[in-house]
Amino acid sequence: MTAKELRRSLTLGASLLAAGLATAQAQEERRSTISELTDTIVVTATKSQDPEDVQDVAVAVTAFNENTIDALNVRDLEDLTFSAPNVSLDDIGTARGQANFSIRGLGVNSSIGSIDPAVGVFVDGVYLGINSGVVFDVFDLESIEVLRGPQGILFGRNTTGGAVLLNTGNPTDEFQGKVTYILETPIDDDRGGVNQFIMGTVSGPLVEGKLNGKFSVYFNDDEGYFQNLANGENQGAAETQIIRGALEYMPTENLTFLGKAELFDNYGDGPSAQNRGVFRRDTFDLSIDEPGYIDVEAQTFSLRTDWELNFGTITNITGYRNFTQRTLGDIDSTPAFIFHSPTDTAQDQFSNELRYAGTWGNFDVKGGLFYFDQTIAVTEKRIIPVVPFPDQVGGGTQDQTIWGLFGQVDWNMNEDLTLTGGLRYGYEEKDVAIAYVIPRAVQCDILLGTCPTNDINTTGFEDTDDWSNLSPKLGFEYTGLGDALVYGGWTRAFRSGGYNFRITNPALFAQQVSDRGGKIATDEEKVDSFELGTKIDGIAGRGLINAAVFFTSIEDMQREVNIASATSGVSQFILNTADAEILGLEVETQWALTDSLLLTGNLGLIDAEYTDVRFDISGDQMVDGADEALSIPRVPEMTYGASVIYELDLGNSFVTSRLSYQHRDRFAYTDNNFGWIQPIDNLDLDVTWQTPVEGLSLSVYAENLLDEVQAGGDSQIPFGGPLSDGTNVPFDEFPAAGTLSPLKKGRLVGFEATIAF
Repeated sequence: MTAKELRRSLTLGASLLAAGLATAQAQEERRSTISELTDTIVVTATKSQDPEDVQDVAVAVTAFNENTIDALNVRDLEDLTFSAPNVSLDDIGTARGQANFSIRGLGVNSSIGSIDPAVGVFVDGVYLGINSGVVFDVFDLESIEVLRGPQGILFGRNTTGGAVLLNTGNPTDEFQGKVTYILETPIDDDRGGVNQFIMGTVSGPLVEGKLNGKFSVYFNDDEGYFQNLANGENQGAAETQIIRGALEYMPTENLTFLGKAELFDNYGDGPSAQNRGVFRRDTFDLSIDEPGYIDVEAQTFSLRTDWELNFGTITNITGYRNFTQRTLGDIDSTPAFIFHSPTDTAQDQFSNELRYAGTWGNFDVKGGLFYFDQTIAVTEKRIIPVVPFPDQVGGGTQDQTIWGLFGQVDWNMNEDLTLTGGLRYGYEEKDVAIAYVIPRAVQCDILLGTCPTNDINTTGFEDTDDWSNLSPKLGFEYTGLGDALVYGGWTRAFRSGGYNFRITNPALFAQQVSDRGGKIATDEEKVDSFELGTKIDGIAGRGLINAAVFFTSIEDMQREVNIASATSGVSQFILNTADAEILGLEVETQWALTDSLLLTGNLGLIDAEYTDVRFDISGDQMVDGADEALSIPRVPEMTYGASVIYELDLGNSFVTSRLSYQHRDRFAYTDNNFGWIQPIDNLDLDVTWQTPVEGLSLSVYAENLLDEVQAGGDSQIPFGGPLSDGTNVPFDEFPAAGTLSPLKKGRLVGFEATIAF
């Protein structure tokens, strides 16, 4: 027995012993897993007075309750990429945890800290203002809601693609708890080490009827999935610790205060990156001279107040987050020291939303006031020893303020037809000081305020800009067709204008500013979306189908344009490059063929094209048909998948098996179509035994059984050479030389033991 196998066996045995010694009794009555998975899921997406059944809301939303989240083995948001149509929740990879989310073809492909998302992420109603630190570990979730399509009325700017809502567990009025241990390991012996998780939660009343509390802890020790061929060591190792507490205070029957706090700490290797000018795209081989690092600390606090009155409910949500991150990555992804980049990020945000929801006769009314204030500071260095000026440094600071005033009225004309009208006024101001990422005689640090920004022609600049807009919405909902809900409408949303912290070519940037008449900031991106959908529930008492067709028109698309550079590695510019149109279809279905056999399926189709191009995206020095013919980045034409869930009743226990398959088409990653992400077919298997011991469940699962190589992103870095095995890779379909691809984990097997009490 090898040392790895011995360690694995001892750890597994210890976890089983601990679970077996837990005090528990045989259950008299136990609900099946399938009945739990088909339970009604309530959502908060509409911000109504009370949570609503997901099948009753006129929104394209895929919702996951606690049982579904456990069944899908969700460890971070990236795991949900293969669970909903037209949804890609990827990690961009140049810095671990950097969200690269796209829904319905609207997303970003940038690791620049000042770039606003197209898919908003909200935790317990609090908006996360930057993409950094989003794709990290999650646990103890009550629900996840993935809203597809613009959500500008109720959720504000930077939700043009959609929104992801995470609702962590609330304190309970009865004492309960849960402890979970998880062990994962690569199936192939030549890859990496084990990955262990332990998490525990205890909740219950502190003062009966008045005060409930909850305390949760989480620890993850990942030894790294990949082997770095440059030194023979594991790559991708990380340790994550989370401590979370919550208090719910109910001074009266109609007034509730819910406070939550979280401390997050993560330290580990830098990105597991593969240079596809060296290795084939169908292998997990990587060889880097710098394993890099990431060091993250975050503190998050929120306070929700709900005041129920006889004319509706007033809700106030206050949130605060402090986030710091230090990273180092091997950008060239070769065993030679060619291009390394350390980055320091500091973010501080405060937000408050005060809203009302109530019913007045035939009118359901909701509205509110939103305030958001954020400060971001990023110091970025580029170390390129092969050029005359090896050390380059710069970055920027940004103060951002957002105000929003919104309202929506649902007019219930009769018992079957509801008309909806909504409007949001938004105002945003950004104040920046940006230092070019260039060689400097004297090294400086943005976070310490020592980088000069006083000369736009040489060192950097300071600027202030603001934007205001109106986001309208018109819609309808019709329920006069038995079990079918039909809905549709038009809505408008905006993605923030802004600035680029990563300017490595001051001369070209100055020319772009001149071409825009002296305007430094990028304009807002405007999205108009038209949608028609249906939700059919209770088909033959066993099935449901949700479907939607949508048409999206995008004006002034904000894109990251990459231009290869011999001195800085790559020059990246954020520009309003074009207008575009996207036509799409989504279908989700669920069928309980028998009481013990459940089928689920989803399909997403997208057709996207440019309608007007105003910038030389292709890089051929002309703006012509070649630019309009390019594929729009982050838009796979098809996603589809299916799951089979079978439950075996053993009398006093259940064994539930799940086989899940999901496909995503290839898609362009860079605007000039230099980089592509290859298609992916993902196959997962899970077998869970709900034992006769009350609260004790044991699971064995396998992920990515097809051992598909999945990349997170491509960058046109001008490095690389002949492939390591001497073969050629077709360049027309999957460009290889010089592309950087952060890898996702391949085939692995896991074991999970949970005791709930």
